[in-house]
Amino acid sequence: MDPRYNTQDVVRCALCRDAVASLYCNVCHTHLCKDCVEKHSSNKSKVHNLVPLEQVLSTDFESKKDVLRRDLHELEKDIFPKHQESAARATKSPGAESFLPARPLLDVPLLITDIPTTGYAGGLHSVSCLSDEEIWTSGFNNIMKLYNLKGEELKSIQIKSGNVPSDIAVTRSGGLVYADRWNSSINLVSGTQIQTLITLEGWKLRGLCSTATGDLLVIMKSDVDYDSDVDRGYELDDYKPTKVVRYSGSTEKQTIQLDDQGKPLFSSGGNKYLSENRNSDICVSDPYAGAVVVVSAAGKLRFRYTGPPSTPGESFGSFGITTDSQANILTADWVNDRIHIIDQNGHFLRFIRNCGLQSPWGLCVDSQDYLFVAEHTGNVKKLQYYQ
Repeated sequence: MDPRYNTQDVVRCALCRDAVASLYCNVCHTHLCKDCVEKHSSNKSKVHNLVPLEQVLSTDFESKKDVLRRDLHELEKDIFPKHQESAARATKSPGAESFLPARPLLDVPLLITDIPTTGYAGGLHSVSCLSDEEIWTSGFNNIMKLYNLKGEELKSIQIKSGNVPSDIAVTRSGGLVYADRWNSSINLVSGTQIQTLITLEGWKLRGLCSTATGDLLVIMKSDVDYDSDVDRGYELDDYKPTKVVRYSGSTEKQTIQLDDQGKPLFSSGGNKYLSENRNSDICVSDPYAGAVVVVSAAGKLRFRYTGPPSTPGESFGSFGITTDSQANILTADWVNDRIHIIDQNGHFLRFIRNCGLQSPWGLCVDSQDYLFVAEHTGNVKKLQYYQ
């Protein structure tokens, strides 16, 4: 066995999911065992190019040597000591869950399985883990679907209004909540019943998430007529404020909108997603601003992440966002087909970009820190990024 790879780095066949992969299709970005080659090649819509997996891994390893050296230098000098220090403290903030023991990240993340979805002709945008074996998905239509990891559809729920949901989330009790952007309502799915929890006036709903305490965090923007604002010469940021609101049931408990200087924390345009971290920070993906904005539970700005310091000025299309057991933050860079991993203090750790990602949009992690990526193209990828 090549000493650069240990048993934890074994790559499984993407079709049968059991056998060790020995081949790789450069066209489909798929790992295959010998027994599954014929099945994979039966799809005549593409001209497949199969090469030994060892060749792909070896080439990939050599091409990344210089990058890895630079990354390691940064880690030794700055990022890794800070990450170790924060993990060693392992303190429990008020209202936050304790951290699990520190886990090292894989140098090369692994694709565990591809989960195909159907019925999302307009594209897939959200995924939320119901359990380690089942995921809820939603896209640009009025249907939300529950799948197992084999890609079998277990349940299908139609949006009550017939509109498209802007985001979905699973609550601590296992219910599914969704935000209806067009009628400004937040709804709970329990069994086959749909209950409207909150209806707002004058606001368009963007993203939502369930918190450790059972609250809901919802990000929304003011519903002001764009053309009227332009005609009257007003600055849109002044008339389309965006805010995060915390709800307990249907009761508004907190509003987060401005920083200490009275300036907007979030931009006024585009899709937005959010996630609560284990230290109770609220992490907002703001693609219109090209940033991840992180505030404390009290609503105080902690930092803005606009991409790794090694690539200043590079485009950053942050969409879906999630957090894991180490309080690391993961966000989908839709523009560059990759995932950014940053720590709870905003330090860049590394990319996930070697798993054939295509237009990654929605993200969630399960209880074992496996990452699920909803691709706009319609598939959900399950990835391993910790050892």
